[in-house]
Amino acid sequence: MKIVVPCKVVVDDKDIVAAADGSLDFGKAKPVISTYDLNAIEVAAQLSEADEGTSAKAVTVCNAAMGGNTKLRKDILARGIDELYMTADDACADLDAFATAAELAKLVEKAGGADLVICGDGSADLYAKQTGVQLAAKLDVPYLPEVISIEPADGKVVCKRQLADAVETVEVPLPAVVAVTPDVAQPRIAGMKQILAAGKKPQSVEAAEAPVAAAVETVAVKAPEQVDRACKVFEDADEFIAAVKAAL
Repeated sequence: MKIVVPCKVVVDDKDIVAAADGSLDFGKAKPVISTYDLNAIEVAAQLSEADEGTSAKAVTVCNAAMGGNTKLRKDILARGIDELYMTADDACADLDAFATAAELAKLVEKAGGADLVICGDGSADLYAKQTGVQLAAKLDVPYLPEVISIEPADGKVVCKRQLADAVETVEVPLPAVVAVTPDVAQPRIAGMKQILAAGKKPQSVEAAEAPVAAAVETVAVKAPEQVDRACKVFEDADEFIAAVKAAL
């Protein structure tokens, strides 16, 4: 089985600085793999390691600076991924889900196609949960979200989905796109051996040929307005409890 994992490169939110006017400074923020995609990478790696005939490749779209970060590329490959296909171009810096899905579909084709595409539950920055379903539409294959486990079968995968009040088991014919929740697998921490081996794994980093135009225009991205704190000190426990209940 051929597995492809689309993963998003985002800036580390711990390094983002919010100014008083709500504007965000990303100048010192390092590029990292989106948190939710780490779970997708891990389950793909586990499926690949369990079957010699299964491969796990990663595809990603980012700007030129992020694409030039060798540490980032090694981090992806050190997590059990066999090969990386990356489109790194400043023209892809602010793509929406629609345009990102179009670029990822091209990379899936370059990677030799996929029987199973495993996406994260959403992205660590916007968390719109749109790229996976739009990628499935581009590839013209079934889409299944909220997946907490994947079991390969003959020409299909048997997935469990976490619903609001139940766990649902669904058989999905391949090829397909599934979006996994963080409960699907705990991401591994790559050791020095895996990091060194990652540098020798095949990776393709190319500029965008003709990026698809975004369907959504982003006007601004700002931090939420800070609410002034009351800074009230309660000396009596009952008074504090009453204040909390009133606030709720």
